[in-house]
Amino acid sequence: MLRKDAKAGALMLFAGGKNALAYPETRKVDLVEEQFGVKVADPYRWLEDDVRNSKAVADWVAAQKAVADPYLDSLPGKQALAARMKALFDYERFSLPQKAGGNYFFTKIDGLQNQSPLYVRKGLKGKDRVLIDPNTWSKDGATALDQYEPSPNGKLLAYSIQDGGSDWRSIKVIDVKTGQTLADEVKWAKFTNIAWVGNEGFLYSRFAEPQKGQEFQALNENQTLYFHKIGTPQSEDKPVYATPDRPKLGHSAQVTHDNRWVVITSAQGTDDKYEISLIPLASKKGKLLPLDKWKPQTLIAGLEHDWQLIEGMGDQLWFITNKGAPKLKVVKVDLSGADPVFSDIIAERSEPLARAQIVGSRLVLSYLKDAASLAEMVSLDGKPLQRIQLNSIGTASGFSGKPGDPETFYAFSSFNQPGEIYLFDSTTGKSSVFAQPKLSFDPASISIEQRFYASKDGTKVPMFVVRKKDIDLSKGTPTLLYAYGGFNLPQLPSFSATRMAWIQSGGVFVLANIRGGSEYGKAWHDAGRLLNKQNVFDDFIAAGEYLIKEGITTKDKLAIEGRSNGGLLIGAVVNQRPDLFAAGHAAVGVMDMLRFDRFTAGRYWVDDYGYPNKEADFQNLLGYSPYHNIESGYQYPAMIVSTADTDDRVVPGHSFKYTAALQAADTGPKPKIIRIETRAGHGSGKPTDKLIEEYSEIYGFLAKWTGLELENDAAK
Repeated sequence: MLRKDAKAGALMLFAGGKNALAYPETRKVDLVEEQFGVKVADPYRWLEDDVRNSKAVADWVAAQKAVADPYLDSLPGKQALAARMKALFDYERFSLPQKAGGNYFFTKIDGLQNQSPLYVRKGLKGKDRVLIDPNTWSKDGATALDQYEPSPNGKLLAYSIQDGGSDWRSIKVIDVKTGQTLADEVKWAKFTNIAWVGNEGFLYSRFAEPQKGQEFQALNENQTLYFHKIGTPQSEDKPVYATPDRPKLGHSAQVTHDNRWVVITSAQGTDDKYEISLIPLASKKGKLLPLDKWKPQTLIAGLEHDWQLIEGMGDQLWFITNKGAPKLKVVKVDLSGADPVFSDIIAERSEPLARAQIVGSRLVLSYLKDAASLAEMVSLDGKPLQRIQLNSIGTASGFSGKPGDPETFYAFSSFNQPGEIYLFDSTTGKSSVFAQPKLSFDPASISIEQRFYASKDGTKVPMFVVRKKDIDLSKGTPTLLYAYGGFNLPQLPSFSATRMAWIQSGGVFVLANIRGGSEYGKAWHDAGRLLNKQNVFDDFIAAGEYLIKEGITTKDKLAIEGRSNGGLLIGAVVNQRPDLFAAGHAAVGVMDMLRFDRFTAGRYWVDDYGYPNKEADFQNLLGYSPYHNIESGYQYPAMIVSTADTDDRVVPGHSFKYTAALQAADTGPKPKIIRIETRAGHGSGKPTDKLIEEYSEIYGFLAKWTGLELENDAAK
């Protein structure tokens, strides 16, 4: 539904304008349901069916591809963007090393490889050896190494495999010395950690095996925590924690480095409200208890606050929590007595606390200040020690470590700088370079500017404006505006080869830190969710208006993009302000806000969106649902929707239904197309060649409709 205050600016009415593209006709069904006295039509519900199980949906997908694929392939700037992206992806990049038993484990991708091989290095000065190469796992490169965890002695390594972008995982184990994969295999793991218990086995989380044909759509309930003993089949794995009386709870496990405690974190949704349970693993003398003696006990009940384990030593555990501290604090729990005793170690301060780790005998704290990183060290009892010097505006990540070992690693990245890896000594406070990528461009040629603008209600919102320093902004420049706005997830400075290709081509990239994330703590999140969700859309619309007012861009040169919850953002703001944008990309978006909770992980999202079966939430959701608020009679921007047939996070039916409704409405001649990928899922694990192909087409589409002129020679 168009905002009332936007109608005056959206009066680009037309009479039956013909689309430049001939879209396939999508069958409508006469399906109307009444909820809370409101009759809601859902004529494209049949598109929710899994493409693998429905010939009708498969035929629809084929018909859409027959329109979109030739159009995208013919875009004049596609090849130039692809060449530029290929050059930008072609650099060596590392993950943060993990240390175990004197071995260092890290991924390293050699330029244009589709997937990152896992390496092991014996000692800091040792020779790198390939331990796992996922590039050999599938012909299309769409099978990825997801996560890995070495055993404490560094002799074994458990790793999970992601296939075709799905959230389902299988877990295998490799002998580090020989490189031989063991017979151990765990299937149907999902949303899981790998937590070693000594060197004997590991804990993982899984759901029951879904019925055949429902792997990509069935609701995920009754997650159970299992222990897998090395050398045994999965059929002998023992369940150690489950809540069958509360099937919506999900559970993940961590084990303290001294092997004293299993810390189980349970959640029902995405709202960072957790219950914490403990399983004592060892006696106070350090003797490991047999599996039948593992008895869960509740430490924190009620799903009321955020609790994030930092580490444990003996009978003491450290946590980050927002209990009484919306911007988070550090507490210590003493378990030596009959009852746990909680004490504050690091008080809440004005900047939100993003992360805390114990490294050696220090606490390393990471804070956010206006969506950029600060890092410092304090003693274990909270006394300030040292600010960690970072290069510039950017994001510091890592600092994982363990008590007694002062060595850790962190990465620093920004819009113009891929992740540099640093070795850090928490005793001396000194950093040294571990890995530094060699780039095909000069980071100093890129300008990064942080600005603040006012939203509709006067709230000041930060944005980052990124461009080549020699770009003349006086006449308005093709600009790509991106945001997310939800689930307490901050959007921080980071490097993207695909976005850098847009920037190097002469475009401006803007990241708006709209409400709904955690850039300013819990209040920033709360102001952008549930009945406050409209603030997210207002913040984004205000960002576009600001960029136009400041002369950075114009209405006919402004493109917008968002992924997942950000795809919902794009669908909603285009409905509300179709006059403001030249083009939009809604990627893997949540587009039907009345049925999102019926598929796979959708039920978790009620903490941000609300419950469609509750009247107040229903009315709010219906008011901005992208699928339900497309209006004929208004000129919409050029729209490209993207999804994948194996997306089991946000099922592709969302994008299918939204696209069908968009194409059926009278919204002007600019194209409204959908790009449907195969074996790509929600985005993680996507091979490099697919990323280049996808984003050269999508950014080529946005370039065409914003007037970004792309040179044929990407090296110019």
